[in-house]
Amino acid sequence: MRSERRQFTGELISEAVATFIILSLGDSAAAMYTLYQPSPYRHAYWGLCMTWGMAVAMAIYITGSISGTHANPAVTLALALYRKFPWSKVAGYMAAQVAGAFCGAASVYLLFSPVIDKVNAQQHLTRAGGGAAAVFFTHPGLAITPLHGFGDEIFLTAILIFGIFAITEQYNEIAPMANTSALIIGLLVAAIGGSMGYLEAWAINPARDLGPRVFCFFAGWGSAAFPAPGNYWWVPIAGPLLGGVFGGAAYQGLIHPYLPARRRALAQMAGEAAECRTAARD
Repeated sequence: MRSERRQFTGELISEAVATFIILSLGDSAAAMYTLYQPSPYRHAYWGLCMTWGMAVAMAIYITGSISGTHANPAVTLALALYRKFPWSKVAGYMAAQVAGAFCGAASVYLLFSPVIDKVNAQQHLTRAGGGAAAVFFTHPGLAITPLHGFGDEIFLTAILIFGIFAITEQYNEIAPMANTSALIIGLLVAAIGGSMGYLEAWAINPARDLGPRVFCFFAGWGSAAFPAPGNYWWVPIAGPLLGGVFGGAAYQGLIHPYLPARRRALAQMAGEAAECRTAARD
C-alpha cells in the first residue's frame, strides 16, 4: 500500500512538472510574441506554434515514463473513458496539471514582469484592463463569440485526442515508435495552432488556460481573468473536456475496430479459447 501511494505521488509530481514545462516555455513564447516590437514571431507565426509543440514533446520525454504525461485534463478524461485509466486517479491528475500550469505561469511572470509593466505603461493599459493578459491565457479572436469559441475548442481538442489515440495505439502498425511518439504529438499540437490557432489561441487543454488564469487573477488582472470579458473563462475549460470525449469516441468508433492487427489479435485469442474448451472437454 505504501509503495502504491508513493508511486501515485510520483505520478502527480510528474504531471505537475509536465504542465510546468509546457507553460513556462509556451507562455514565454507568447510573451515574446505579444510584448516585443517587432515581435520575433509576428511574421513567423509557425515558430510560435513549434515552440508550444516542442514544449509538449519535451514534457513527454521528461515525464512520460512515470505518469504517461497526460498534461491535459481532456487527455486524462478521454483515457479514463476509453483506455481504462483508473477513475480513482483522474481528480488527482487534473489537480496536479492545473497546479503545474499555475507554477509555469508564475515563472513566466517572474521573467517578464518588468517588460509587462513597461509595455502596459507605454500603451496606457492596466492589468485590470487586460493589459498583456494574452501572455498567460487565451481569448477569443476576431469575430469569435464565447459560444462560437466553445464549439471551436470542442473541435480542436477532438482533433488532438483523435491524433493522440492513433499515435499511441498498440494495434496501429504504422504509428511512430515509442521514442518518436512524443515528437509527433508535439507536431500535432503545433499543426493545430498553425492552422486554427488565431480563432481563440488554441487552448485545447483546460489546465493550460485555467492555471495561468488563476495566477493572473491574484497577480493584478482580476476580472480580466475571472470572469473575463464576455464571461469567457469557462470556454477553454468546458470546450476541451467535451472535445476530448468526442475525439476519443470518434477514434474508438471509426478507426479502432477496423485495425488489422487488432482483428488478428482477436482472432488468435478466439482460436486459443476454442482450443482450451476442446481440451477441457477431452
